[in-house]
Formats: sequence, structure tokens, C-alpha cells
Amino acid sequence: MCQATVSVTLLGFLLISAIAAPTKKEDVEIYRFHINSTVTSRYAITVITSRVVNQHSESKEINFQVKIPKNAFISKFRMTIDGKTYDGVVKEKEAAQQQYSQAVARGESAGVVSSVGRTLEEFKTSVTVAANGKVTFELTYEELLKRRLGKYELLINAQPMQPVADFKIDVYIHEDPGISFLEVKGGLNTEELANAVTTTRSGKEAWVHFYPTREQQTMCKSCTETGLNGDLIITYDVERVNPNGDWKISNGYVAHWFAPMGIQQIPKNVVFVIDRSGSMHGRKMEQTRLAMQRILGDLASDDNFGLIIFDSHVDVWKQELLQATESNVNLAKSFVRRIEDQGATDINSAVLKGVEMINRHPREGSASILILLTDGAPNSGVSNPERIQANVKEAIGGKFALYCLGFGFDVNFDFLEKMALENGGLARRIYEDSDADLQLQGFYEEVATPLLHDLQLNYEGASNLTQTEFGLYYNGSEIVVAGEITDNSLESFKVEVVAFSKSKKVKYEETVSLRDLPEVPPQHENFTQRLWAYLTVKQLLRKELTLKGEEKEAAKKEALDLSLKYSFVTPLTSMVVTKPQESDTQVAHKPKEGEERGRCHDCLLVSQGRRGGPVGGGFHILAHSPPVFHPAHSPPMSHPGLPGLQAMPVRPGLPGLQAMPVRPGISGISDYEVAEHQDYDYFFQIEPQSADFVTMNPRPTKISQFQMTSLPLPPANSVRFLISSSSQPKPLCYDIPLASKIRLLADPSSQFSMNGELTLYGGKGFKQIAIHYKTNHHLTISTSGINYSDGQNAVNFVWGQEPTKHEADSVSVILRNNEVDVTIGSVRVVFLLHKEDRDVFLWPAIRQQPKHGSLQGILAKTDVQYEKLLGSRIKINNQEESASLSTATDYRLHSAPSVECWLVRLQFALQGELSDFTVSQL
Repeated sequence: MCQATVSVTLLGFLLISAIAAPTKKEDVEIYRFHINSTVTSRYAITVITSRVVNQHSESKEINFQVKIPKNAFISKFRMTIDGKTYDGVVKEKEAAQQQYSQAVARGESAGVVSSVGRTLEEFKTSVTVAANGKVTFELTYEELLKRRLGKYELLINAQPMQPVADFKIDVYIHEDPGISFLEVKGGLNTEELANAVTTTRSGKEAWVHFYPTREQQTMCKSCTETGLNGDLIITYDVERVNPNGDWKISNGYVAHWFAPMGIQQIPKNVVFVIDRSGSMHGRKMEQTRLAMQRILGDLASDDNFGLIIFDSHVDVWKQELLQATESNVNLAKSFVRRIEDQGATDINSAVLKGVEMINRHPREGSASILILLTDGAPNSGVSNPERIQANVKEAIGGKFALYCLGFGFDVNFDFLEKMALENGGLARRIYEDSDADLQLQGFYEEVATPLLHDLQLNYEGASNLTQTEFGLYYNGSEIVVAGEITDNSLESFKVEVVAFSKSKKVKYEETVSLRDLPEVPPQHENFTQRLWAYLTVKQLLRKELTLKGEEKEAAKKEALDLSLKYSFVTPLTSMVVTKPQESDTQVAHKPKEGEERGRCHDCLLVSQGRRGGPVGGGFHILAHSPPVFHPAHSPPMSHPGLPGLQAMPVRPGLPGLQAMPVRPGISGISDYEVAEHQDYDYFFQIEPQSADFVTMNPRPTKISQFQMTSLPLPPANSVRFLISSSSQPKPLCYDIPLASKIRLLADPSSQFSMNGELTLYGGKGFKQIAIHYKTNHHLTISTSGINYSDGQNAVNFVWGQEPTKHEADSVSVILRNNEVDVTIGSVRVVFLLHKEDRDVFLWPAIRQQPKHGSLQGILAKTDVQYEKLLGSRIKINNQEESASLSTATDYRLHSAPSVECWLVRLQFALQGELSDFTVSQL
């Protein structure tokens, strides 16, 4: 049997990648690949949908291979095979293990197919598809984006390994406080692909679309004939006008995000404890020296610091902590340059010496931090890990934080992590790559600027709170707390944050009127409940690491109960998808994080039953990985409290929703990091379900709808248009009279033109749009259907028919539900069919167009550069005009959100008269 691979990779903060082994088009074709990511209040929900057809004359096995970020949480996995859909169910780990053992007992063969990278966990499944059969893989996962150094990052990587005709990435971000900045970068935002990326931003919302043509997927710098290979990085932050933070309260639960700014930095007392044992020889020691040079140079002038190096002996640079003056820093750099590797590893003595140095130099109004860097396990002096942990915990006594950096894979990471957690810090692995020095420096930058210490967050009217005490709050980070409202009849909710700054005790207080909070859309009304459950499970599993006996078992049981209730795949649960009474079974066991490639004892095993069984044979995936807890979005019938999913008949393969992670309050730096040493399982077996009824949410819908009646609305005799601005938070808007025939876009150099006729009544959109390309290609889209002709043959589509595509020379027409995706030459436009208030109308959304200056039409300008002056004055190209704050519905998106805009005259917005943009016929 031939074999082809389709894989999806999700890494980084949110990294999504699809990898498929090259196959001939006549064998296996990925004909649709969509990534849909929705970020609401830093909570990212991502759906990856891959539709594949077996065009071979015999059945083929198609592999679906997935890598997810260690901080991402799978909430749903679904396969639809020739119209039949199979969904996963979360079960207790032991029950899933029993099914796994039964499969192995049947004598099925096994093979290693897994690897673990720096930020990845991988599992793979496969399914046998009949000749000319189709399969849709749909993966949903969620992740709480962690704020690092003042920004959040959504990282999306695409590597489908073959050009895909229907390829798109859609990202939607909604933040109630407002988006302060947004930037799109990465390898997929290069010059060759720049016109495939469109960004729209308006106050609280932002949209990013990546729609490369099939040709572009082979032409960019990181592309080959096998398609795209690169990443799209969306970086953003939110407005922080209220120092008390922002809130979400719904369905009896509250979530609070706290990240005050404008606070004076607290001076640090920091001691670096550096392993110089023989195992640090070579590049590791060189990179450590280089990183320490930079870190020492970044110390603030009022910081005090010390250096300890150790092997089987402990050497101290200076017996006292010294102020980070220029001369002292230069002396320390000189000392670091002379460090040589030798000897064994006495971690106990070295860390206790660091504790002693800090304890000898108490300084009011300062924060103390101990940082240990080692690449090995203790093998000199006190070598019992539990004894070392007890010694260090007793010596520190909860007075300051210990951070442990484990260099490479020979280190005893379990030991380092427990020791750090017991002392208010965290452990992080430093990977033996060319950028190890940057990893070390990057970690230090996160803890370099403490702003508050000994924080206590109090909530009047809430109970069952997640962690509310934090040792340190660092600049650029964020603290998240969630809990249950004790009295749902409360009209207000009181929060108090007590902490210590550089010079005094500070208090943040606010009484929040529940009526004044932003309304939570129905599809997100259970969001805070799931966030609370997610943080609680995370906290319990971290707590369980440091407990023993009955306390440990009680914490474990509570975490398990919540994991099952909310369908979280945690170290205690497994996801099971099974099709009973089928013999074709796979069992995949994912290796534990930290195990070196080639030495994996529990690698991913695939057990395969007899070939030639029924199409759509079952599979199991049993995978271990670090703990991840996320508010999962799945069918409410099987997942309590999932936001906004509705049961509806669907066509196979339409997208659904996803999952996410957190480490609450490790001294304020790593609220969402993962305990690397723990395992959790993904255990899949296919179970049959009704093929004509699926629970899903196809795409983001009206996540934010502004009803600002005090602002001017579009006149009843006109249609309102938007022009986005990458340099300003609000777009411009202008009105065009009804029934006008408009030149939308024209490129004389390629003989492309697109014209549209506005509706006669209703004032919302277009009744008909026509595209002409060269002399023979003509496409007409109306509210009743789509007609295409190449001069010899004609093709007709009807709205509502099965998803269909038509491809000819330089032309691609793809019909999906209520949209038509058209690529003609170098232009890609998605036409959306809207139905609103009994009106049916079209709206074009430009996804790609040439970047030269000869384009014509009202849609030729996708980004306007304007300057906001005093009052309500707008300046464009040295021209000024008064504007009024208004609203417009953005019909370029399916959700049709209402956005704030600056309303100006058409002539000012387009820098021309209406007659310059009208045509006599379409």
C-alpha cells in the first residue's frame, strides 16, 4: 500500500504547521487547508482543518501527524471519512491505558515514529481511505498567550509540503481594553508574500488574513516546489489605562488580569551560581561565558550582584555582594571570561553558598533572586536530590525566589523543577543549540526588572480562587486570577491588591459595577468558568509535585475530577476516539519531555492491525507530555460549560473549535509555563457517530458587536465603506450613494478589472459584481449564483451547493458555504454573501493584489496613512478636513462586526471625485 503523510505542527506561543510528505498529485492531494485562530482576552482558540482526497486507484493510508506547543491544550480531535465523523472523548488515564494494553495484547506490530523538540510534542495517526475517498482532519486546541517583555505573540507556521489550492490563515483578535499595537512579521510576511497578508485593526479588534495563491506558495524565499515553509508572527499588546487591571465576569465566575505599569523598578540582589564541571566543556561553556557578559552588562546601577562557580569545589568571585557599578561589572566580566570547566558537580554546596550570600546582605526596598545554571545531576558532596531539596528549602525559608536553568538533556530536570517550585521560582530547560546564549539572556531579561514584591490579591464576593499570592511581579509580565462569584445577585464586585514597591506599601483598590463591564457575547459566556477550572487544575498539579502521602492523592483526585468534568487532556486523563469492532488499530505512545532522541524508552509506538480491513480503520494514540490545562471548547452535550457551540447539520470537514495552558503565579514570571517532567496522554480510538449531525462552530461569529446609537449611522440612501490604517487604531469610512456602479479594482498592466453594482434598497452592499481578465475570462457573481466563462466553456454555481472548486489557466474559483474564493492572475478576492434583516447582498474582501502604483478603483487603496490632529481633524497628503466619530459594519468579515471609524467625505478619503470611480456598465 502506498503511504502519504499530512501533518500539522503547533509550536512556540502558538505555532501551527502542516507537513506532508511529498506525493504525486494523482495519488494524494490536500485540496483544502485552513487555520482559523481566534484570540479573546489573550485566550487563543485555533482550529486546523485539512481535507485530503485519495485520487489513487486503490485504498491508501494517510497519516496525520501533529505537534503541539507544550503550553497548548487539545480540546477536540475529529476525523470525517467519506461523510462519517468520529470524535474524541476524554477519559481517565487508567481506563485509556487498559484499552491500550488490549490492543498490544492482540499482537499488533509497533514502530517508533515520534520525536520531541524544544517546544513541541508530537503524535501521529493514520487512516485508510478508499480509492477516490476523502478524509477531513480537524484539530482544535487552546492556549492562554503569555505576556513576555510587554507583548503577546501568536506564532503560526505553515509547511504543507505541497501547494494547496484552498489555503488560508485567518486570525481574529478581540481585547476589551483595546489593542495598543499590532505587528505582523515572520518568514511568511516577506516581500514576495507581502501582498498575501492583509491586516485590519479597529480599537478592540484586529484581523489578519494570509491568502497566498498556489503560485506564491512555491515562489517565496522559504518556499520550494513542495510549497510553503515559514511562519507568520502576530505580536500585540493591550491598552492598560486602568492600573487595577481588566475583568471578565459571566455565569457566576470572574477572571482578573493584573499588569500595572509606570512603577519604579525595585533594585535587585542577584547571585548567579554557575556550573563549571567537566560536562560543561566546549560550546556550553563558551555560550555561558557569552551570555553572562551580556547579562552583567544589563544590570541596573542600583543592583547588587554576586558570582559563584562550582564543580566539586565552590569558588566565590567576591565574598560580598557588590553594587553593579561600571568598574565592578567590568571586573566581573573579566572573571567570567576566565572560567574553565573541570571536576564533578556539587549542587548542594553551591546553592547553599548563594543563599548564605543573599542572607548576609539584607537590603530594605530590594528583591533578592538566586539563579542556578547547571547541565548535570549532583554527583559530589550531598548527591541525594531529596536531601538537597530539603536543605535548600530550609535555607531559603520562603524569603526569595530560586530559578533553575537546566542546560541540555543530561540534567536531572525533575530535581531542578521541584527545587525551584518549592522556593517560589521555576525551572527552564536551555537547549544545546547555537542560540543557547540568547536563551540564557532571554530568561534573565524576563526577571531583570521587578516592580512589586509580596503581592496579595483579595476579592470580596468571590471564593474558590486560583492562586492569589505572588512573590514578585516583573515588568512586561501579567498576573491572572479566577474564581467563583459567591452571590450572583451582587451589583458590584470589590478587588484589592496589596503589594510592596521600591519605597512603600502600595494598594490597588476598585469596586467594579457589574453593569459597567463589557457584555460577554453568548458564545463566550462560559469562558471565565473554564479559565477558572484550567487555572485550578494547573495549580493542583503543581502543588501535587511537592506533596506526599494523602495530601498528594487528594490534590491529584481533585485535579482529575476537574479534568474529566471540563474535558481537559492533562497528565491524569487521555482522549479516546474509537471505532469498535474494527481490527485496524494504532497505538501511539509519546515520549516524555527531555528524553534524548535515540535514547527514548517510551517512544511513540504504532501498532498496526491487518491491512485491507474496513476503510476508516481505528487508531489509538497514547502520548505523554508536560501538563497543559486550557478552557476547552467542545460540544456542550459532552463538555460542560463550553462556550457558544451549537448543534447543527454540517457538511464534512467544516472547522470547529479548540484548547490552552497556565502555571499560576511562579513569582509573577511564568504564570503559564509547563512543568516539563510530567506526562499526559492523548489516547485515540475511533468511535462512530451520526454522520449528519455534528456539534461545531464553523468560524468566529460576531464576537464583538458595537451598538453605539449616539454615533452617526450610514444614511439610508448610501453604503458605507472602510479603509484600514496600519498606523492608526481607527479606520476611515465614507459613503457612496445606492445603485452606483463602481470600479472596484482595475490593473491595466494585467488586463484585470472588477466592477460592482450597489443594491438599490437597503444600503448595505452589492447586488452584482463582475470580473474581466484579459479578453476571454469573465466571472459574474450575484446574490442568486456565480457564472464563469473562459470564452469557450461556461461553469455555473449556486449558493448553498456542496463546496466546489474550478481551476483553469491562472483562474481558481472555490465555492464554500456563503463565500466564493476567487484567484485570477495576481489578484485574490473573497466574495461574502451576507443575509441581514431580510436583505441579501455581496461584499468583496481583497486578500491579495499587486503592489504597484497603477492600480485603480476604490479597493485599490487597502491602507490609508493619515494623521489625527487636534479635535476631530484628519490630515492626508498635506490636506486637512474635519471628521466625525462614527461606526461602520465591516462586511469584509463573516462576523460583520461594527467598528468605530472616522467618517470623512468620499473625495477626501479616496483623493478623487465619485465620477472617477464609476462605470457605465459592469
